[in-house]
Amino acid sequence: MRNMGNMGNMMKQMRQMQKKMAEDQANLNAQSFTGTSPDDLVQATFTGDRKMTDLKIKPEAIDPDDPDMLADLVLAAVNEAIAKVDESTQQTMGKYTQGLNIPGM
Repeated sequence: MRNMGNMGNMMKQMRQMQKKMAEDQANLNAQSFTGTSPDDLVQATFTGDRKMTDLKIKPEAIDPDDPDMLADLVLAAVNEAIAKVDESTQQTMGKYTQGLNIPGM
């Protein structure tokens, strides 16, 4: 019978942890992460759940004779923003998976 009390306490702790994880994930999703290209010609902004909310391109980044340069600038800004999202996600949510070997996390 004593194990039943331990099991109930463990389930309560799991529910509390799930609630805290959901709160942390919601807070992360509400944040904005901005990446910029070299020379700040392109700026991309994402939410914590990786949705792009803004893309700013300075006029001097637009060269009709070199569309590949603009594509490279956009990719650089987007990749930097996504890296910031990933880093913040790891810092925020990594504490829940620390020590666990869960594929994909």
